[in-house]
Amino acid sequence: MNEIRFYRAHDDYGFLSNFAAYPFELDGKRWPTSEHYFQAMKFLNPETQNLIRSLDTPGRAAKVGRREKPLRKDWESVKDQVMFDAVLAKFTQNPDIARKLLSTGDAYLIEHTKNDSYWADGGDGSGKNRLGEVLMAVRDSLRA
Repeated sequence: MNEIRFYRAHDDYGFLSNFAAYPFELDGKRWPTSEHYFQAMKFLNPETQNLIRSLDTPGRAAKVGRREKPLRKDWESVKDQVMFDAVLAKFTQNPDIARKLLSTGDAYLIEHTKNDSYWADGGDGSGKNRLGEVLMAVRDSLRA
């Protein structure tokens, strides 16, 4: 099976990264990246959400999102849906990258990094690669 590995926003296939700067609207607000949205949704407090949304880079959004407490109580049960919603909005509202995603055909999409074993492959294939799975599900929905 054909595989496409991605990680950094400026690399080949970087448009797949949550750090890639493709803004979208969701929940009545404009989000600079899917990373901003994902990190903000860890919290129910609108002030924390708006703080994260206003940060100038996805790296800063990730840093604040990982440091702030408390996370919403249902986070573990909703985080996959939150990611799907963000990625779907990113691709449906940015037709140029929707075409690029569709051009990946049936390739298996892999976020490749040792820094994450849930959303990525853990660097050695032992991770869950949930972001890759979300991207493939979004690709399927774009085909429909």
